[in-house]
Amino acid sequence: MITPDDAIAAIRGAGGAQPHCRALHAKGTLYRGTFTASPDAVRLSRAKHLGGSAVPALVRFSNGSGNPAQRDGLPGVRGMAVKFTLPDGKTTDVSAQTARLFVSSSPDGFIDLLKAMRPGLTTPLRMARYLVTHPRLFGALPVLRDANRVPASYAATEYHGLHAFRWVADDGSARFVRYHMVPAAPENYLSAKAAADEGPDFLTEELAARLADGPVRFDYRVQVAGPTDSTVDPSAPWQSTQFVTVGVVEITGPETGREHGGDIVVFDPMRVTDGIEPSDDPVLHFRTLAYSASVKLRTGVDRGSEAPPA
Repeated sequence: MITPDDAIAAIRGAGGAQPHCRALHAKGTLYRGTFTASPDAVRLSRAKHLGGSAVPALVRFSNGSGNPAQRDGLPGVRGMAVKFTLPDGKTTDVSAQTARLFVSSSPDGFIDLLKAMRPGLTTPLRMARYLVTHPRLFGALPVLRDANRVPASYAATEYHGLHAFRWVADDGSARFVRYHMVPAAPENYLSAKAAADEGPDFLTEELAARLADGPVRFDYRVQVAGPTDSTVDPSAPWQSTQFVTVGVVEITGPETGREHGGDIVVFDPMRVTDGIEPSDDPVLHFRTLAYSASVKLRTGVDRGSEAPPA
């Protein structure tokens, strides 16, 4: 059985997971803001941050690599994570990225892919063998290609939650949803040459300049599952065309008070609240275990009771 330590070892072998850094999405910046739910949100879930009043939001934009010094102009998945503070002071998290789908339906498949990607003379052979034994990955290649485009701004690309969650309303009605963060700004991507000409930290610098002119906004949308959409396979696309905008995330500036000294910030999609339940997706449940292993790697301490139950 694959363990979180196996995952960290595989990430390291593929060129990521450095000591004192997140195993993946190591290079990132925190921002403060607010979230205000739309009237449609409360009809879908009784979660307290969806009631309509503005709540504090902590946002982290990141590059997907485990290398904290990677240049922003290199192709790669980008991440947007949001931590909502509830009225009682507790928090609930959303983790999203530029890829619409995960590369595997299981943790084992993901670890196998990382092992195949290890740098070396036999990498092409290992990758070819992986594709032969995991033919569904061929269908996801266009999605992964688009996810690796270099955005002109963190505020000019969409981010997608990979997993399904069950939203339960006050009347007891329930439905499974996937999350999407859609920018108010038009989507904009750079050519390979334009990206190579940018500075190593241009995404953070561009967002700082953009925020100097006013808040950055994202629509928080949920895609409601249809009858044939899998709620347990993050590598399977959904056919449903039903989307509901459940609120707006407004980012107002950098958050400079966190992650100093012993402060640990973890954006864990398993950190849910009443009105939101995790699906039985095995990758989703494995993630919280992997995050705990990553925290131990970068801080030397256990998450303990801070970690949601897997």
